[in-house]
Order: sequence, then structure tokens, then C-alpha cells
Amino acid sequence: MTAVIATTSEGGPTYQPAAEPVAGAKRRWWVPYLQLFPGGLWLVIFFAIPIAMLAQSTLWDPAGSLEDGYELTWRWQNFTDGISTYSDQFVRSLAYSLIATVACLVIGYPLAYAIALKAGRWRNLMLIAVIAPFFTSFLVRTLAWKTILSDQGWVMDALRLTPFFGPDDRLLATPFAVIAGLTYNFLPFMVLPLYASLGKLDPRLLEAAGDLYAHPIKSFFRVTLPLSMPGVVAGTLMTFIPAAGDYINAELLGSPSTTMIGNVIQSQYLRVGDIPVAAALSFTLMAGILVLVGLYVAISGTDEVV
Repeated sequence: MTAVIATTSEGGPTYQPAAEPVAGAKRRWWVPYLQLFPGGLWLVIFFAIPIAMLAQSTLWDPAGSLEDGYELTWRWQNFTDGISTYSDQFVRSLAYSLIATVACLVIGYPLAYAIALKAGRWRNLMLIAVIAPFFTSFLVRTLAWKTILSDQGWVMDALRLTPFFGPDDRLLATPFAVIAGLTYNFLPFMVLPLYASLGKLDPRLLEAAGDLYAHPIKSFFRVTLPLSMPGVVAGTLMTFIPAAGDYINAELLGSPSTTMIGNVIQSQYLRVGDIPVAAALSFTLMAGILVLVGLYVAISGTDEVV
């Protein structure tokens, strides 16, 4: 038992015993760990163990097969072979995903700003319009773009009326089609974090900037944009990461010249059956994205990603 110092009405110190600790309080140190156990178990089973198995399969001997099994020979050459053979697909995937992320930011920021600060009673309806594509299969949405951009579609018919497109020009099976599909499919991942961040913005700050005679453009870059940076960081990460590993858009909207690394990994796993090289490519892609994300978060200078 410890004692605490109190002051009497005459001003002199007196000592009073401290309250007894609650019975069993020292025995409840395990409660936080018990609360973390379900989530931790989920991560171990569905994340840590698969990552460990993937890391191990990168070092298998490619001479094996799924029927006969693979031998762990610590063959680091799987990484060098995969990177040297498919370096173009790596670069193309990063370029396409970066362009699509920038396009999503350019399109999504004004939309999120309008929903958060200008929509009024239409806010919920506009949010539903943003989320509505998720009620349709990712594959179906991409196939719809294949129909829209087809050579006999109304988009190409309209473009051929301009002097910029000839009768043999096309949009489908081009980098534009792949990037357009990526932008469309991952746009909600950009809009929703931006909306959450802009929704926290105090309108009085914008009024104060106006009272100080700040031009609306200057007010945006000095007040709105810095305060919404957590949403920008979260949105760009949630768009760039899945876009870099996507293969559906390149498969349905592209051509052999627009193949992304996701298409190579899918082909190595399911068609060629070269599991070690496919695992090495997957691990390389994951490690590369992790490094880029770490650098981006460090450069952005924000600790909050909401």
C-alpha cells in the first residue's frame, strides 16, 4: 500500500493511504492480447503463412512440376531470370498504374470536393453513384469498356468524324484502352478517401482565407490541399497498388504489346506452370511496390492516412 500527500484546512501536510488496487487488476494484463488474437490469427493464417510459402517457392528448382513436386535448391537465379526476361512488363506496369493513378486523382479530387463541400442534399445520391459500380462484377465492367471502345462502337464512329482519326485507327488493344480501364475501375478507391478527408475540412478556414483576401486558387493550394493530403496519400496508394498488379484490363482491353506483369504472372502460374519463376516475379513485384510506397509516404510528409 502506498500513501499520498494531502493538505489539511490549516495548510499542513497529512498522509492518507492510497486506495487499494482493484482485485484482479494485475491478472488482466492479457485482455488486450486476447482482443488482438482473432485479428492476429487471421493475419498469420491468410498473410504470414502464404507469404512464407511464396518466399520458399521462389527458390525451388524449375525442373519440378506440380505432379512430381519441387525441390528446394535455393536457386536465386529465378529472380534474375524473371527480372531480365520480363523487365519491359515491369516498367510498363508501373507506368500504366502511375498514369492511371494521376488520372484518378485529377478526376476524383474535383468530384470528392463537390460531394463533400458543395453537394448539399444530393451528397448521399452522389456517393451512391460513386459506389454503384462495385455492385457489378469487375470482369463485367471491363467487358463493358471493351464494347464501348470497339472498332464498331459509337465512340470510334464519332472520333472518325474528326480529322485526328482515320478509318484504320482504333482505341481498343492500345495503351489508352488499358489505362482507361484501370482509371475507371479504380476511380472509387481514389474518391472515397478524398471525400473522407475533405469531409473533415472546417468551412470556416476557407471563409477565413477569403476574409484575408486570398484568391480562390491560392486558398486551395494554401488551405484546402494541405489539409486534404491524408486523403490524397490514401487514395493514391489504394489506386496505385492494385493497378500495378492488375491483369484483367490488359487481358481484355489490350494486346500482346500492352502486357503487364500481372498477365505474365498469371500465365506462368496457370498456363506455363513455371511456379518458381512466377513466385519470384510476384515477390519482386510486391517488394518493389513496398519500396515505392515507403518512399512515397516518407516524401509526402504525412503521418495520417485517412
